[in-house]
Amino acid sequence: MEKNEFEARLKVDGFTQIESKSVMPRPANEEHGHDYDVRCLVLAGAFTVIQNNKSATYRPGDVFTVAAGLAHSEEVGPHGAQILVGRKY
Repeated sequence: MEKNEFEARLKVDGFTQIESKSVMPRPANEEHGHDYDVRCLVLAGAFTVIQNNKSATYRPGDVFTVAAGLAHSEEVGPHGAQILVGRKY
């Protein structure tokens, strides 16, 4: 999916906080949850999400979601990642 299309879709779907982030490489962090829904587009690099005991790696053009309150952890590939993330409260 393209960045502009993704951002427009976030707005239509009620995601009010939208930001582009650079994330440094790192091993999986501690399992945690958020009080908001997350929808994310990977722009560059690799971003892995572990939720419900399943690991999935997302690459440029891939979109993933994490529901509010869902315990998960994240790992960032060896070259870091650029992501466009939306949060829905």
